Amino acid sequence: MKAVAIGNLNLFKIVDKTKAETYYGCQQLWYPKQWQRLSGCGPTVATNLFFYLCHNQAPLELEEKTNTKENWISLMEEMWEYVTPTKRGVNTTERFYESLQTFLQAKGLEADYRFCNVAVDKSQRPGFREILDFIVEALTNDSPVAFLNLCNGKVENLDRWHWVTLISLDYSEDDSCAFASILDEGQIKRIDLALWFETTTLGGGFVYFMLE
Repeated sequence: MKAVAIGNLNLFKIVDKTKAETYYGCQQLWYPKQWQRLSGCGPTVATNLFFYLCHNQAPLELEEKTNTKENWISLMEEMWEYVTPTKRGVNTTERFYESLQTFLQAKGLEADYRFCNVAVDKSQRPGFREILDFIVEALTNDSPVAFLNLCNGKVENLDRWHWVTLISLDYSEDDSCAFASILDEGQIKRIDLALWFETTTLGGGFVYFMLE
């Protein structure tokens, strides 16, 4: 098995001092309004990507000052104004990367993005090796990957119609198996990516950004 991961997982370690709890990545349930909590996975993942790209070279003392729940919620609210769900959520990679690109430009940042769509029609989908290569390229460049899952297939620990943040990948050289670590609900979860690819009926897609 081969393995690749982002370089600074601790940057996603968020401390809630009021409850003495620690999370990995922000979670949509922190939004104050009910609609935000129901539909906010897209802006939540966009917040994860933005924060990591802007701070992945930060020293430890800066991480400790910025990685509070209050700071993350403030950023999530700001991100919502750009990556704003519709009635169907942020249901395409295009809606995600165009909105996040606009947010970055508003911050005075130049960034490039890549995307890999997995179509509903299986005959129009990329091969599994192409997807793995896409993820490996992103993680090798120390860029977390936004993963849109419209149907989880037989992967029981992955919600349907949902964005998550992919942070590492373990895969075999013959593409027969691949497991991804994701941030979701403030936790690190391990999902069977090969099983997802084989059994998803609606597909989804992957997006990553690189600051220029």
